[in-house]
Parts: sequence; C-alpha cells; structure tokens
Amino acid sequence: MERAKAVEGAVGTTTVANMMKRDHMRAFLQHGATLAAFVALLWAVQVVNWITGYGLNPAFGLIPRHGSGLDGVIAMPLLHGSFSHLMANTPPLLVMGGLLVVTTTRALLAVNAVVIGLGGGLVWLFGGSAIHIGASGLIFGWFGFFVVRGLVDRSPITLGAALVVGVLYGSILWGVLPGQPGVSWEAHLFGAIAGAAAAVLVRTHVHAPRLGDVDLD
Repeated sequence: MERAKAVEGAVGTTTVANMMKRDHMRAFLQHGATLAAFVALLWAVQVVNWITGYGLNPAFGLIPRHGSGLDGVIAMPLLHGSFSHLMANTPPLLVMGGLLVVTTTRALLAVNAVVIGLGGGLVWLFGGSAIHIGASGLIFGWFGFFVVRGLVDRSPITLGAALVVGVLYGSILWGVLPGQPGVSWEAHLFGAIAGAAAAVLVRTHVHAPRLGDVDLD
C-alpha cells in the first residue's frame, strides 16, 4: 500500500515536471516568435520609410524637449536612416533578443518598458538638438541589462549571458562617447543606463542556482 502511494507520488511529480517543461517551451516559442515579428516589423517600417523619402523620421523621430517629438520615445527604435543602418542593428537585435528570450520569462515586457521608456525619456530631456532614430538605444539597453543583471543575480545562466554579450559586443561601449557625426551617442548612453536600471529594478525569474562564492569586489 505504501509502495503504491510512493509510486503514485512519483508519477504525479513527473507529470507536473513535464507540464512545466511544456509551459516553458510554449513561452519560449511565443517570445521567439515575438522577437522575429519585431525584427520583421523594423524591416517593413524601413521599406515604407524609404518609399516615402524617409518622411517618417521627422514625423515620428525623437526630438528632445519638443512636445511634437515626445512620441519618438516609443517610435525611435522603429525608425532608421538607411538600409545599412538597419542592417547593422539587426544581428545584435537577434542575438541579444534571443538571449533575452532564453534567460528572461515573465519580465520581458517590464524590462523593455524600462529600457524604452526611461532611456527614451532621458534622451528627450537631455539629448542634443537633432532627430534621434534607430534601435541602437534598445541594443545598448539590452547590453546594460545583461551585464548588470549578471552581477546582481549571480546565477550561472545570467553570468553566462553577460559573458557572451560582453565578448561579442563589448566594443560597442565606445558608442556612448560623443564626437561621432550622425550617431546618437545620447541614445546609446541613456539606453545602457536604462538597461542597468532594469536589471536592478525588475525581477527576471531566472530559475537557476546562484553562485554564492563569486567575489564582486
């Protein structure tokens, strides 16, 4: 009788574990499809922008301290100045976005809301007089998020993601420095700051053991 109950308990535990795996896989596929759809949307917007002579940029780009440019806080990542501009942003969007999908679950919306809202808001408040466009602010936001989250969370997964991002894209940190003509270094800088803030403020529900013996000093 006791053995039968033990077997039933084991079967029940296995069933719950399988259901959780299916739920995680379903969420992963949904988030992956959302990332692919977002990148496809960027290219669709770029085609429309090109057809209209890039008329979308002055209409919806972020213009600091102008009420008419405030909608650019949200629209800025969708707009680009050329196909080469978007082409340069696409690989890091896919790589970092893929890592975000793999290592972040229910907090995806909150993380991106902080990166876009805070980062774009700071550009609107303190950015130089220009039309700021491009998804690079979002990319720098994800970069800042991964690096700081690895230090804050200290799990093998988050530290690994931070290491991968640092090795692949650590050189982009030069983009936060002023002096590059036609480059919104403000979007880069404030995007990275917003990403770091998101790593501290938002719990990302990474289910992995922490490394308690990691020395952060």
